[in-house]
Amino acid sequence: MFGLTRLSPIQIVVLLLIGFVLLGAPILGLLYNPQRFLALIIALVVGITVHEAAHALVAVALGDPTPRLMGRLSLNPLRHLDPIGSLALLVASFGWGKPVVFDPRRLRTDPRLGSALVAVAGPIANILMALLAVVLLKNGSVALGEAGAQVLQMLFAVNVGLAAFNLLPIPPLDGFGFVENLLPKPLAAALAPLVPYGPLVLLALIFLGPPLFHRDVLGELLRPIQSTIVSLILAVPGVR
Repeated sequence: MFGLTRLSPIQIVVLLLIGFVLLGAPILGLLYNPQRFLALIIALVVGITVHEAAHALVAVALGDPTPRLMGRLSLNPLRHLDPIGSLALLVASFGWGKPVVFDPRRLRTDPRLGSALVAVAGPIANILMALLAVVLLKNGSVALGEAGAQVLQMLFAVNVGLAAFNLLPIPPLDGFGFVENLLPKPLAAALAPLVPYGPLVLLALIFLGPPLFHRDVLGELLRPIQSTIVSLILAVPGVR
């Protein structure tokens, strides 16, 4: 996510400090509400792991063994968590996992259609995980106790958030990969020069929205996507 792994250590530290000042640090929750902090960590680890593993699963299912050979066809979080990205999540409220590498030319289907399916697999996996959390909350929250219910609530919120964020059509997020590969080739080619600027756009939305525009621009973009996801989950028979 973000493509920030190409930044120098000093640039990453500066970004973490900016995020800490502007967005606050989730790790501070360990001091004030350890149980909620633990639930958040569990939800983030599960959400990122499921997201990246789904990318790998679909790529392998479509014929490219690259993710399997790289050890990404796994639910082991260590295969998918990026150390710096994970630290950023705790310190600066934003972060990233290890991107899944695959070769579109080795997919059995049309390379562009296959790439679109691989891209959308991550958000869909997060939506399914959020659905599972709701089902477990409805049917087993009493047996799980307060702590278990809090973990499920956090799993729901985090996975809805991850799905919505990654569905934004901004490179290098999955939403852009999905849309770009479904567009006519000339239009997709016209968008290609914008791809390197995608991470800068994301950082601007995260850091500059409230102080520059006095509005949570990123939040306003995410809310309708989140609402749609929640509506879809609640429309599943037996969930309400």
